[in-house]
Amino acid sequence: MALCPKCGAQATQNTCSKCGLPFDLCVCVTIEREAEKIRVYKEMRRFNKPITIVEGITENARDVAKQLKSRLACGGTVKEGHIQLQGDHKSKVKDILVKMGYSQDQIEVN
Repeated sequence: MALCPKCGAQATQNTCSKCGLPFDLCVCVTIEREAEKIRVYKEMRRFNKPITIVEGITENARDVAKQLKSRLACGGTVKEGHIQLQGDHKSKVKDILVKMGYSQDQIEVN
């Protein structure tokens, strides 16, 4: 069996088994990304150091964290399914995620 090059699902005769569309029109990844709800909030850690937490990004979380860290010039990590960034970056993270292709409607900043 072949695999869809866009989403990795099983494919038959050049069509994706998830969405039923040809490979070049496959929209599985787009649909999954639109269904995600992203939550951005700040927590205070030891010694009153703020960290910004981004929850809800399941696909390529390490790549998204790498881009956020480089654009915000801060350190951070991916732990337990969420991204932790050193410092208070709530206001900037939403703009960067929108530029990366996420919808404004799915991003909630607390």
